[in-house]
Amino acid sequence: MIGSSHGQTPYTNNNKDSVTRMLRLSEDDDYINFWGKGTDNAYTNGSRIDYFYQPDHRPHGVLGKYGLTAGPGSTDIYSWGLYEIMYTPDNITKTGWQPNDYQYAGSIVARHSRYSYNPEKKYSVKTELVFGLIGPSAMGREIQSGFHRLIHYTQPRGWSHQFRNDALLNVNIDVEKQLFAAGRWLTLVGGARAYAGTMENGAALSGTLLIGKMEPWFNGFFSHYTSPGRDRSGRKNWQGYFIFKPELQYFAQNAMLQGGLFTHNPNPGATPELEPWVPSVTYGFIFSQGRFGFSITENVSSSTLRHLYCHDVGNVSLYFGL
Repeated sequence: MIGSSHGQTPYTNNNKDSVTRMLRLSEDDDYINFWGKGTDNAYTNGSRIDYFYQPDHRPHGVLGKYGLTAGPGSTDIYSWGLYEIMYTPDNITKTGWQPNDYQYAGSIVARHSRYSYNPEKKYSVKTELVFGLIGPSAMGREIQSGFHRLIHYTQPRGWSHQFRNDALLNVNIDVEKQLFAAGRWLTLVGGARAYAGTMENGAALSGTLLIGKMEPWFNGFFSHYTSPGRDRSGRKNWQGYFIFKPELQYFAQNAMLQGGLFTHNPNPGATPELEPWVPSVTYGFIFSQGRFGFSITENVSSSTLRHLYCHDVGNVSLYFGL
């Protein structure tokens, strides 16, 4: 049963993952494109670093006491991460405000998460706290301008029209359940998530198809991206599998698209209108050998603002088991 861990006396950890620490370096960018059609607009970049750890006892933090758990015998992993996010319009050479496009927006947020996997009942639940800033204090302008200068690329000239400083705070819940499996070569997972706060409000339903050589999905988070140990012939273990994940999201509010809740839009007459239903699909490949993992994926989604364009964003992530 999914529920709060507060009030449970024993802390159980089945230790299916032999890796107990992991570092992830992850980069979203719309110039990463499987078909060679990179862009520089809408959700244009997201850079993040995360540290994951599997404690020997229940931590004394908020998620250790009140985070949701996948029940007795669960494998519980915690993480801390830092995430820089940027949105820009399609034409970044213009200095004026572009009312019929995505607005410049930058945010920096910290994420604290608890991943709880039940290997017997084949389900998981993730609880996440998000807190940070949107606006000039997030330094999106300085970071994008500096990177473009480094690679001798077009300078963005419209950051003076970005949303004002505001606070971001969110609680996000994700649940996954195995629907079908054929050995260790094919797994179908259903998922649902909900998010509420000053950053974004909404919900989503998804399905995930995994095909290839892989560990059981609900053995724990680390087993998705690392393969410690050796096989009978003495070679390092490895995994390689394809992931295909369609999703339907419902957005009620999104600060990155509409601005913060406590400040006004600096552009007169601006009324960004969300597209409430946003279908998307993520697909790509994950590989790991020993304590190192690598993934490359692409996300294709419909417009998140009314009357605008669909968008592709690629992701490259590196995983280092510690």
